[in-house]
Amino acid sequence: MATDTTDTRDDSRPDGYVQPQVDVPILRTMLDGKYAEVRDLVRRNLVEYAAILEDQERLSTDEYRDRVRDLVVEMAESGQSGMGFPEEYGGAGDIGASIAAFETLAFGDLSVLVKAGVQFGLFGGAILQLGTKRHHDELLEDLVRGRVLGCFAMTETGHGSNVQALGTTATYDVEAQEFVIHTPDDLSRKDYIGNAARHAELAVVFAQLHVAGESHGVHAFVVPIREGGKVCEGVRIEDCGPKLGLNGVDNGRIWFDQVRVPRTALLNEFADVTPAGVYESPIDNPNRRFFTMLGTLVQGRVSVGGAGINAAKVALTIAVRYALQRRQFEATSDDREDLLLDYGLHQRRLFPLLARTYALHLMQQQVAASLHDVFSGTLSDEHSRRELEARAAGTKALGTWLATRTIQECREACGGAGYLSENRFAALKADTDVFTTFEGDNHVLLQLVAKGLLTDYASEFEDIDQLGMVRFVAGMAVDTVLEKTSVHKLLERIKDVLPGGDQWDQEAGLLDPNYQLAMLRFREEHMLGGVARRLKRGIDAGHNPGEVFSRCQDHVIRTAHAHVERLILEAFVDRFRELPAGGERVAVGLLCDLFALGCIEDDAAWFMEHGRLTTTRSKAISAEINELCRRIRPIARELVDAFGVPDEMLRSPELLGEYPGA
Repeated sequence: MATDTTDTRDDSRPDGYVQPQVDVPILRTMLDGKYAEVRDLVRRNLVEYAAILEDQERLSTDEYRDRVRDLVVEMAESGQSGMGFPEEYGGAGDIGASIAAFETLAFGDLSVLVKAGVQFGLFGGAILQLGTKRHHDELLEDLVRGRVLGCFAMTETGHGSNVQALGTTATYDVEAQEFVIHTPDDLSRKDYIGNAARHAELAVVFAQLHVAGESHGVHAFVVPIREGGKVCEGVRIEDCGPKLGLNGVDNGRIWFDQVRVPRTALLNEFADVTPAGVYESPIDNPNRRFFTMLGTLVQGRVSVGGAGINAAKVALTIAVRYALQRRQFEATSDDREDLLLDYGLHQRRLFPLLARTYALHLMQQQVAASLHDVFSGTLSDEHSRRELEARAAGTKALGTWLATRTIQECREACGGAGYLSENRFAALKADTDVFTTFEGDNHVLLQLVAKGLLTDYASEFEDIDQLGMVRFVAGMAVDTVLEKTSVHKLLERIKDVLPGGDQWDQEAGLLDPNYQLAMLRFREEHMLGGVARRLKRGIDAGHNPGEVFSRCQDHVIRTAHAHVERLILEAFVDRFRELPAGGERVAVGLLCDLFALGCIEDDAAWFMEHGRLTTTRSKAISAEINELCRRIRPIARELVDAFGVPDEMLRSPELLGEYPGA
């Protein structure tokens, strides 16, 4: 892609390559996007609260939790954390701004980030999206300002991601006009609930609604769990205890013993119970009602995905700056030890992750923009909403996996220095590890992505569960999927955008974005057709749908992963093409090429198995990746500085001075 621009050429040089001059503020403006002012506000607040990075090491657990709470309340009072709420309740009415603020908060202490996410994203989001005006008037202003703290009590010990099977019950007592919230057994206790163990006064509790002896599925209720700092009667709370990380967040377990709440405690945007005990809902289908309710909570997944990507930025900033100071071994003839970043292997370890972080950042911007459009009403059709849910799920999965992988690689790349707490990797590793499993286990989320692909976001999409998906795919939809994804059809459609006819994959330039996109599109659609065939064969043979799906799960996950990577590359290419000529455009082009070729190299065996890659071509891709890393090396500092991680968030004193020249 870098070869698309004339400002990369110098015919007087043997390789004809001119090193781009990168202006960090310009590149940062591109990355920050329309919410640059919001991100800068959060950066300034992070600097003001920088001491929290040391508090987790010197304070007791209770003291640290209280300090985290205090910071969250201070942020609430400043307005930083309430940007997504309506203006009449103290917010800014801008969901996109709230996502930008939350992502940037991930540069700092992640217990503060998660505590804020529970209060404003989960608890506050449930009140806003599932409640109606009576709940908004009663609660929103106080929770936006941090005057009322709450928690989001969905997860149970025995049910995990299977929300439809929750055991907690809410039974309507028509005479008292109250709901009775009850935990029937220990498997139905609310587990791992942030804010519950120490600070929450209210809980949004998800429970099976029973009215007049009939079950209506899972609904949400506002339930007091503390008054005046004391646990309410009928409520039992236990601390989950020390965790791998995020010990500034007070996770707890909650039991309810016949706890009574008024009829108005039901968050009734999608269903209500009349005083006489009549259940009413504008959505007749119970499955559709359930998935519509959960779909309103997609903001949590978008937020966590962005937080993971930003945590990866912190790790890369530390590792690259360290590698520009640390010298080891004399590999050249100038009698000086070489900088770590001058070694090809070090570049190979860090720069593909740097490129992937840029790529996911740009994809995250698209997802956040879609979230804003859908929830502000700019896009109101069901297809857009379902597509948002799938893209949010996929970006969250790949973004949080990126964080885990990047932080570990960067820690190793810093050697023993990376093992010191002051260099932040201890906290980054511990605090982000859970990102891959909260707000949805990543493998479960990728199954959601595949579900949307296989059903093409049909009207039945929100109505069907896992087994229903198998039956749906095996029915009328499968013929369309199979026809569209036949190898012959794929080659015919894809080669239209490339010169080279039937040999397009062998003749196109490696840095041609059309070639790169064609490779990822072919992989995705070929995999999708393969999944559809396997599901159809299993159903046609009379096998149990659950068993059929279980046998195909690995294929399903790989298909979803391929789909999300294709979307990410498209977002990267689109952004590159929008940039004006200059060093920043060249730099983004180098990273885009590196990401694209890295995707192909990582899955080279698949492309070879399916005739899209020869061994010679595969070797050429690996060589090109090495060359891209060499070209990125002189601008590596500028590329990580463009992330805008404040120096105060890096902690390590060795990183704050000017790095020696290469």
